[in-house]
Amino acid sequence: MDTVVETPLALKRRARKINKALAELYPYAHAELDFRNPFELVVATVLSAQTTDVLVNQVTKILFARYPDARSMAEAELAELEAILQPTGFFRAKAKNVLALSTRLVDEFDGEVPGRLEDLVTLPGVGRKTANVVLGNAFGVPGITVDTHFGRLARRFGWTTSEDPVKIEFDVAELFEPKDWTMLSHRVVFHGRRVCHARRPACGACAVANWCPSYGEGEKDPVKAAKLLKYELAPGNEALLEKLLAETHRAAEIRMESQRRPA
Repeated sequence: MDTVVETPLALKRRARKINKALAELYPYAHAELDFRNPFELVVATVLSAQTTDVLVNQVTKILFARYPDARSMAEAELAELEAILQPTGFFRAKAKNVLALSTRLVDEFDGEVPGRLEDLVTLPGVGRKTANVVLGNAFGVPGITVDTHFGRLARRFGWTTSEDPVKIEFDVAELFEPKDWTMLSHRVVFHGRRVCHARRPACGACAVANWCPSYGEGEKDPVKAAKLLKYELAPGNEALLEKLLAETHRAAEIRMESQRRPA
């Protein structure tokens, strides 16, 4: 039997149905790195490589209390930065990057984080992914953030066949309006962390299963699949989910509170 080839228009329609379903599932989706300004976000994003956002948020609370801006961080001792950043892994390289990044911000940008992608990617430790995170979440400039979760789901959804983050970014950008790019990034990453896991996706408990060409790669039984769900979707976390849905404007704050209190 001949395989039915999806037309570009059909792909775009299916992609937008997935985004709509994810928007309904995660109305509280947000950047999971805690920040108060562009400087805090760019540093936190650089530190988030090869570690969890939860751990980064714990470390940056200490880091920014001591070095609240680029000027103070540029004057920091490397050894002191290394000591604070040690829990994040690769802390020597990360300490050098944030020190060099802060120094460059002071020397080239008067201590302020620039709001253009072409300037951001010149900063030490900052690539397109980090630049898009900063632009989308600190400056309101639309951007698609391709991390490991986003790349995995974009391939499973059939939005791209590429492993290259830049190619994935451009492939997905073709399917959506720019105004949707930043929130789409959050929703897809949320779904990757909670439902569409790398090893055992919870296919039988997935809100976008109807439009997913990869349905069946994971657990199809709804009861078994539900047990694979994580964070606020996990069994036993109904109260947290209810709170997030009721107070979407406080989602980041509620998440921080839930992480501070061990279950």
